[in-house]
Amino acid sequence: MKTLLKLTTLSLIAASALSAGGYKIPEVSTNGAALSAANVAHTTSADAAYYNPANMIFMADENNLEADLMYIGLDPVNYKGSAGGTQSGVNINSESESFLIPSFNYVSPKLGNARLGLSVVVPGGLSKRWNDSPAVDRAKEFTLEVLEINPTVAVEVTKNLAVAFGFRMIHSRGVVKSSSSASRDMNGDSFDAGYNLALSYKPTKKLDIALTYRSKVSLTEQGNAKLLIGNAKVYDGGSSVAIPLPATFNAGLAYTFFTDTTVEVVYERVMWSAYKTLDFGYTSSIPSILVPNFDNAIPKNWKDTSAYRLGLTQKLDGMSLMAGMVYDNSPVPDETLSFELPDSNSLSVSVGGRYDISDSINIGMSALYSMRDNRTVKNDAGIDGTFSNSNVLILSAGLGYKF
Repeated sequence: MKTLLKLTTLSLIAASALSAGGYKIPEVSTNGAALSAANVAHTTSADAAYYNPANMIFMADENNLEADLMYIGLDPVNYKGSAGGTQSGVNINSESESFLIPSFNYVSPKLGNARLGLSVVVPGGLSKRWNDSPAVDRAKEFTLEVLEINPTVAVEVTKNLAVAFGFRMIHSRGVVKSSSSASRDMNGDSFDAGYNLALSYKPTKKLDIALTYRSKVSLTEQGNAKLLIGNAKVYDGGSSVAIPLPATFNAGLAYTFFTDTTVEVVYERVMWSAYKTLDFGYTSSIPSILVPNFDNAIPKNWKDTSAYRLGLTQKLDGMSLMAGMVYDNSPVPDETLSFELPDSNSLSVSVGGRYDISDSINIGMSALYSMRDNRTVKNDAGIDGTFSNSNVLILSAGLGYKF
């Protein structure tokens, strides 16, 4: 049940609240938001511990830490069309959503030819809620909270080459609710693990090349489910579901011009094809009348996707200015798209900056706006209409400290 809740929440989140397709949040720091997450090859702040821990080797030999607070605002998604073959002229909106998400990154001084890093971030999640039929029948609420603790180690191979590895320790918690003649109320959580790898190569002082990989993590949710027919409770017990947090590969290339202007391009590949079905399990049998809606495996058949990121950093005396852009594809095929995750392709733009208050303290601010395409779908899930207005605003502020 917990797994189900989380999984559904994840899907919903991705579609409605992030600048990335699916249920992944790539902007986990102030610089990450300013550069549209195009900071894989050229990372000079503490968030290198997350985006590319191999780059920790090339940072100044000191403690470097940063705390960030991010606001994410989701516009209410509009749906116009029909649903289930029985309702026509549907014109409904989801709830608007807003969230505050903290993060923390730390890079240690050099320990011989190695350095340690630690990131505490939110790599996915958020929420989608509907109050009107037919959406409420399937997705009255899908909420997901995901917290990742990611310790990393970087090792200097040569003067110009470094590698890193880390462990992904993920806690997730979710809620799934639907309300119709038969309704459900689910909640659950899970602790799961994976790993990440990184490589950084600097063939010249101006050129940075990077590769990173974050492994798939199976979110194995366990929790409780309550199922009702009308007002009569027919099941109150354990439930489970598994959903993949997909593997991600990034290749980044950055070049710094004589004007102290750094341009970075990043290609990102997300292995969403691991998400084939959503299948809930229960610790005991449920009434046969509820099996089609609540127990049969739900096909997802997501596809691998690519994102293309561009970041620009201009260093000035005592400050840096940043801007970015990203085009991201949705992994959700027309055949399985529904109210839980009305995802679509997106174009995002971002700006930001950092200012040195002193040699030890700096502050940063950034903003990202994600514009999602309208999406018209007709499928066997009963969707025959258009989803629109699923845009996202991200604001972030951070405090950095070096000692």
